[in-house]
Amino acid sequence: MKKIINLITLLIISIPTLLGANTVREKDIITGRFKETDIKSSLLSNQQWVPYPAYTDRAGWQKLTAPFYDNIIAQGEKYLDYQWQVVKATDYLAYERNGSRVIMEKPMNENAVALSNLFFAELAEGKGRFLDQIINGVWYFSEMSTWSLSAHVPAYQSTKRSLPQTGTHVVDLMAGDMGSFLSWIHYFFQAEMDKVNPEIAARLKDNIQARVIDPYMTRTDMWWQAFELTPKQIVNNWNPWCNFNVLTSILLIEDNPEQKIAGIYKTMRSVDKYINYMKADGACDEGPSYWGHAAAKLYDYLEILALATGNKVNLFDQPMIKDMGEYISQSYIGGDNWVVNFADASAKYSGEPLLIYRYGTAVKSTEMQSFAKYLWDAKSTKLSFSRDAFRSLENLRTIHEIDGATAALPSNPYKWYPETEFLYIREKGFFLGAKGGFNNESHNHNDLGNFILYLDEQPVFIDAGVGTYNKKTFSPQRYDIWTMQSAYHNVPQINGIDQEDGGQFRTKNTKFDAKKGVFQTDIAGAYPKEAQVNSWIRTYTAKNRSLQITDQFEINNPSKPNVITFMLAEEPRLENGKILLNNNKHTMTYDSKTFDASVEVLNQDDNRLSSVWGEKIYRLRLTAKATPSKGKYSFTIK
Repeated sequence: MKKIINLITLLIISIPTLLGANTVREKDIITGRFKETDIKSSLLSNQQWVPYPAYTDRAGWQKLTAPFYDNIIAQGEKYLDYQWQVVKATDYLAYERNGSRVIMEKPMNENAVALSNLFFAELAEGKGRFLDQIINGVWYFSEMSTWSLSAHVPAYQSTKRSLPQTGTHVVDLMAGDMGSFLSWIHYFFQAEMDKVNPEIAARLKDNIQARVIDPYMTRTDMWWQAFELTPKQIVNNWNPWCNFNVLTSILLIEDNPEQKIAGIYKTMRSVDKYINYMKADGACDEGPSYWGHAAAKLYDYLEILALATGNKVNLFDQPMIKDMGEYISQSYIGGDNWVVNFADASAKYSGEPLLIYRYGTAVKSTEMQSFAKYLWDAKSTKLSFSRDAFRSLENLRTIHEIDGATAALPSNPYKWYPETEFLYIREKGFFLGAKGGFNNESHNHNDLGNFILYLDEQPVFIDAGVGTYNKKTFSPQRYDIWTMQSAYHNVPQINGIDQEDGGQFRTKNTKFDAKKGVFQTDIAGAYPKEAQVNSWIRTYTAKNRSLQITDQFEINNPSKPNVITFMLAEEPRLENGKILLNNNKHTMTYDSKTFDASVEVLNQDDNRLSSVWGEKIYRLRLTAKATPSKGKYSFTIK
């Protein structure tokens, strides 16, 4: 913490009480700078903006793919005899029958993987060997009732059922992905498909128009567009992700000049809604594993917009865009790709180094470039391809640029996000993440006051994350799932009551004293009135690789004992007033006269959780022996 003392002159940074945790600030940094007339005057015609060789430019593709040619061809050859899978009616119905999304998503995703490998193999080889299977894939997707996922279609259908409804198309994440990907297939292979039969490319183009472009142009009620935003509504990664896909389809497919200009500008107005909603500090409240489709999809969107306008519409000089990028490097802990994982994010994230490098280059962030090189050097598989054709093509185009970077992790001793109320403190072998905020963030967990602690780049106190998505995950029953509940986070149960979800449940008086290494927040507002808590001030003090946690509280008429919960990666050993952690490497002390300690084993039978934590994690509960109306608890971790 000496570095903190030496580097910081501002002693206390606090949250202005007039700025709500989810305040929407109308900035309109895109349409505030660029009007529809700017698009009309700067848009490059006839796809001149596309920075990749034409399919017939064999020398261009040979040069672009040379280092990876054999692998690209080998991956494509795996699918020369691929049997395209039918997504059955019962696969869609499974979502409403038993809550499963995977049954429908698995065959569709596998078809998309097959098509993407065939696509890149044909671009690389250029002999037509993969073309028939590409046509089969194009024909298959053109014959589908919808490109949307079973979990997403009910919201936009009058039936409110998961079986696709005739005549209704909406843009969700999958429909957008397929529209964008298939637009690139049409761009590169239209002439080749026409040689086989003009119906193929014509049908493909009509489907992209009908399934992606037309719904976007005629509707304003798709929630992620944020045109009909309600005060309680969240704008999250869907917005830049879907808008990027729509923009790609418009740029590559739409022939009507006026419609093209109008469509491009509509995406700009929609993406402004996302930027307006995001915190100015740049933090991604959805966590690092969503950053790739949140801030990084915003980067993709802005990059393709700049390309299409000859770099006339360029937003990469905006400080907020840079801060949103650097969130991913700041949130990296180390070790086995551990990251800060509040909300639904996974605690492991290996990143996309070339994407991070390109983003860093665009916003002039040496930190991001060095972080990207750090990840790149650790990767055994340097390049892979997916249905996100733009990123895959950009990886091919820019792969050699990363070689000139110097690998390094951020070295700043702390990172404080004052609006989002995230704090990271790092010393050698010590990483603390703590949060305030409110309980209606994107992918929210009821976790105000929560913390994670990694020592020697290994998890000690953890946030479990989220299991495999199912029907409950994004429904009114979301908080029936244990991973969402405050009882399974490193926060107290007050007077027998857990935290509650909703934008009204939030912290107050959150502040960080950088000189002392002290983070403090009153989490009483995270609990419903039944808890009868006037104040519960949680304080984290980090110093010399140790952490002290104090809870000072005031409760009206307490009737049930407070319980302080700690989620642990490894099984602890209990001693009187002492908890031995991570095979006795670390110790937490507490007042045994005040608390009874108990440990619960949580078996992880969900693959999404067990792949991170193994078969078990542990919940330590310190249950108060008395029910005072005022008091102070203290815990020290060394």
